[in-house]
Amino acid sequence: MEIFFGAFTSEWEQRRAALLHEMSSGGRGASAEEEMRRRLKQLAQLGAAGGGGGSGGASGGRGSASKGRGAPRAQVTQAATVARPMEARLAAVAKGSQPAVVKMASYGGGARVGAMLNYVSRGGELKVENESGRILEGREELARIRGDWDHLFQNRAESRDIGSFSVEIAASGLASDEALHEQVRGTLTSGFGDRRYAYAIAKNEGGSVTVQGLVVLRSGQGERLTGDAKAAGIIQGRYDASAAAGEAAAKFSFHGYGNGVEFGASRLRGLVDRHDDVRDDRGQPIANEKHAGDLVQKEWRGELHSRKSRDVMHVIMSARAGTDVAAFEGAVRDFLAHQFAGHRYVFAIHDPASDPKEAGEGGKRPHVHAHAIVAMKSDSGDRIETTPAVFREWRSVMAEKARENGIEMEMTDRREFAAPPAFTRTQVRPVSREGRTEHVGTSEAAQARYDAKRGGRRMVAKSDRSREYIIKAQESWQKITLVGGDRQVVAYAAQHREYLESWLSTAQTETSSTVIRADFGSNFRINLATLQEMVLEGQELREMSRAEFETYEKKVETALFKLERSVSADDRADFDEIAGLARDFVNQKRELVDLYEQRKEALAEQVGDAPRSEPRDSANDERDAAVAKHGEAVVEAGNEAMIEIEHYREGLDRIEAGSADRKEGMQAGLNRALERAAQLAIEGNSYVRDVADQDPGLKRAIEQEESKSDRPEEVKDKAASNAETVDEQQRDLRADEEDRQPIDDDARAAHELASTVDATNRLQDRLNKDREAVQRGGETTRTDPAQQHIPRLEELEREQIEQRERDRDDRDR
Repeated sequence: MEIFFGAFTSEWEQRRAALLHEMSSGGRGASAEEEMRRRLKQLAQLGAAGGGGGSGGASGGRGSASKGRGAPRAQVTQAATVARPMEARLAAVAKGSQPAVVKMASYGGGARVGAMLNYVSRGGELKVENESGRILEGREELARIRGDWDHLFQNRAESRDIGSFSVEIAASGLASDEALHEQVRGTLTSGFGDRRYAYAIAKNEGGSVTVQGLVVLRSGQGERLTGDAKAAGIIQGRYDASAAAGEAAAKFSFHGYGNGVEFGASRLRGLVDRHDDVRDDRGQPIANEKHAGDLVQKEWRGELHSRKSRDVMHVIMSARAGTDVAAFEGAVRDFLAHQFAGHRYVFAIHDPASDPKEAGEGGKRPHVHAHAIVAMKSDSGDRIETTPAVFREWRSVMAEKARENGIEMEMTDRREFAAPPAFTRTQVRPVSREGRTEHVGTSEAAQARYDAKRGGRRMVAKSDRSREYIIKAQESWQKITLVGGDRQVVAYAAQHREYLESWLSTAQTETSSTVIRADFGSNFRINLATLQEMVLEGQELREMSRAEFETYEKKVETALFKLERSVSADDRADFDEIAGLARDFVNQKRELVDLYEQRKEALAEQVGDAPRSEPRDSANDERDAAVAKHGEAVVEAGNEAMIEIEHYREGLDRIEAGSADRKEGMQAGLNRALERAAQLAIEGNSYVRDVADQDPGLKRAIEQEESKSDRPEEVKDKAASNAETVDEQQRDLRADEEDRQPIDDDARAAHELASTVDATNRLQDRLNKDREAVQRGGETTRTDPAQQHIPRLEELEREQIEQRERDRDDRDR
């Protein structure tokens, strides 16, 4: 029986029908993998064309607002909802419509999926529904989700932020406790440097002491320890070389490590619970668990630079108390199907009437809400974007789906109501979860922001873009008051119009009275320009090493710190937006660094020269292994070909869908680069053939070149001759290598360094020739390889400028 998916009005109904049809026709076996991929793609297209709960002409999935190699811009544009006029939205709110609340709660790695599902399902007691409309009940069915989604996860390791350590210090003969603490802090500082730590002392028989504690693994200079035996050896060596080692012998060791503030606060509270006298690196006592939590939350947090893999996200959708639960569940179902078409997700409804969790533990909240766990990567490889413009669209779609299910709901903007900006989960920590969660700020600025939001203080953003938006909102409120009708509606509109008028006049007065200070007496513009320079520095570096990236990350954070000190309280919201964009750019560079390292590890594992368990500390290990197998000349030629291929692939990844001309040009360049690499392989370059085993696109190009039957005989003869020449070069290089075996390690290292520098210089010369060719303005020709592609640095700069313009347009909308 054939299933006609268009007969169903909701996306989740289409997916459920597809799932049942697949199960009845043979399941999801490995033999049906291609069929499953085709169906998933078909479902995504159906969602974009008309799914998502039958929302009329503006329905359908956005395709997760994702950005990737397979996400055509036309599909995204078609799926986007039609913006509801501001006047209509505000009039509905004045009549009693509730605001749409969609929150991004957190991100998590693949290892966190089980814990997140356990929280959402209340330990398996609540029913959970997936993207196909299937109801999952019980721990066993939930446990299978982790395996079903595993292919969508990057499974990147979390950063090691805090380590547990112990130090054995020999007998010192110090009588007083204060003198002993001074000696212990001197010992720890000699090993740890400027890292923050907390410790407790236990005296042993014979006068020696054992020190146990926690230390922030990242130093102020950006060096991050691994919290294991290797890190203990590094710290031990630094201590042994210090002056403190002459006063007392000490032995350092690590016993574990963890990620994030929660781990550090939990371990430090445990240390306080086990010991009576716990102190920090400044000698301040940590008296109780509250002080322990404050130390980690307020002082250590900024030192961690913690990062986690973003494989899944936790989204919360809320409604007012008294909202019909069944209607809200239908709205949530349609919203998720519309917004995250093509992605795996599950959701559960938390109804205060049926929530098994007690109020004192954070359950039985007074309003109905839903939790969704969504895979960031779709089955087709697209990733979800999370930007202010996307979050605004989420609220708009949620409001639309709620209205379709009989709930009066509207998308709102805080600028329309002179409301203060929201506080983030990193700025506060909960102190009571009963009813509405109460928080305290992790800093004075965070506490002020929290008080302003919870106190309903009126506040208007001061940027030019926001001021223009507020003027439009004021005009809309004015129109609502002139229309008349219900007295309460008119009074509500007049009140909010007065809020905006009052704040606009105040802002105008402040601007006119401080224009000289803003232009000449403030460091804000200077610090902002410095931050921009630091961020743009990252786009000039095509490929960073880990050390280079951490240095770059430190520069950006330093620039953000200086900018934050010079920003006024009224511009705090704008600073948070700038800081978020800067950190998102740094996170993208971090992902690129991880990808480069993964590629190098894959090449090294393929060669098999070094065991898997050995750390790859040297950037030249993979190259050395390849040179030993194929010869230096072969590897150099192959590397240049692969660099050109990666250049065009990265360019295609960054080009927005819809830029057809640019995309076609980059694709043509990629085809030419693949063709040249394939010719190298055919002519005898064994290194390229090895790389092709891990690169399907290159492998297909080689097969196509080999299958050409009209190749001239002289080319074949040339290939054979080149193969013989390459073999001779490899034999000569191996013979030279054997002759050089008795040379000492220093001479060998110097030779390797010289070879690397020479290869780098040749690549730089090639890039310089590309730049000169473009500056001359000459047409590219197929006979001049140096002019067959745009120089990489200029391409990156142009792409970044265009990306910033698109982001600015998105925010303006």
